[in-house]
Amino acid sequence: MNAHIITIGDEILIGQTINTNAAFIGEKLSGIQVNVRKTSTVPDDEDEILKEFKVCLNENDLVVVTGGLGPTHDDITRTCIVKFFHTELIRNDEVLDDVRNFFNKRGRKLTKINEDQALVPKNAKVIRNEMGTAPGIWIEKEDKIFVVMPGVPFEMKTMMNNYIITRLQEKIINKDSFVKRGNLLTTGIPESMLFERLGNLKELLGGAKLAFLPSQFGVKLRVTVNEKNEELATNKLSEIEQKIRSKVGRFIYSKLDESLEYTVARMLFERGLTIAVAESCTGGLISNMLTNISGSSKFYERGIISYSNASKVEILKVSEDTITQNGAVSLEVARQMAEGIKSISGTDLGLATTGIMGPTGGSSEKPLGLVYIGLCDDKVCTAKKFQFGDDRFLNKQRAAQAALDMIRRYLLGIPFDE
Repeated sequence: MNAHIITIGDEILIGQTINTNAAFIGEKLSGIQVNVRKTSTVPDDEDEILKEFKVCLNENDLVVVTGGLGPTHDDITRTCIVKFFHTELIRNDEVLDDVRNFFNKRGRKLTKINEDQALVPKNAKVIRNEMGTAPGIWIEKEDKIFVVMPGVPFEMKTMMNNYIITRLQEKIINKDSFVKRGNLLTTGIPESMLFERLGNLKELLGGAKLAFLPSQFGVKLRVTVNEKNEELATNKLSEIEQKIRSKVGRFIYSKLDESLEYTVARMLFERGLTIAVAESCTGGLISNMLTNISGSSKFYERGIISYSNASKVEILKVSEDTITQNGAVSLEVARQMAEGIKSISGTDLGLATTGIMGPTGGSSEKPLGLVYIGLCDDKVCTAKKFQFGDDRFLNKQRAAQAALDMIRRYLLGIPFDE
């Protein structure tokens, strides 16, 4: 089954809203063997929308549309559907009840414009909206499927998860092949070096596909296999994963779509360890990432933002002589910060960051992006040097990611310098 995803809205075209809907829908469809051939974005213009409907439905088995189902004057998707399929709008009593209940629960007055959201194309099956007022639309015509959902992400996601994916799975029958995908999430290694370490990809993959998906947090390796049945595909995917791990396993922190902080949090919790964090250059970002995890109170004791030299000395007991001799951004200070936060908190581990985030403050000896990360347990206090770029925000993110990766490596016994 071939599919095209259409997103409707001027706000996306002019950059006011990021199109996360297409990415979510594409991932969901790919997961059930639907081949997403293209995505497109069109403005809130009737002629453009109708033109896109015609082209996409002619060339594909499935068209998935989001946006333009709201109650205001610029929400014209329903009107376009009526014209495109030569149908009419009729009132759906179930949808009207949903809209009334939605407003009653929130103590808001129901108006005529909201009642009109119960008007749906006569030839459509309604996808009821559990999170809002605009229903989704499912139309089948001449072995083609046309699906329309609201543009509000959490409304769209609920419809995809609770209705659309299940309905599509019932209609997809492909006995000749089975496509399976797997992800390996890496950090602490650039894309080019990862590529080199994997070696001969043709030999490694044996006909499968491998995509490198880099971001500021690391590189996701996406493996896609196509076999005659699910068992063969699962075995092939597992074989390739093991080959990849044998070459770059120390950089892989998960095979699930989970964040590094979630992985680290799970490891700390499983080992019954506690941690405290002293942050200078990252400004509390590491603490924020760790406390985003539900149940973080079981492993996270405290975090201190010791930004000034005075705070490092007063709170963490960093030696003034050490700062004078080596500078606040140094291995020695990072170690003493980690030791200090561990000491005052009584945790199993102490973590610390100090660096130059930019775009000012660098020098030839200590350039922009220079970061030292310290880690201390009951026996050893160590620190590692990192060199990032000159973008302040990216440097903070990369430093936080590197700090979390130091914890991961420590817990797994992986040397920091490899």
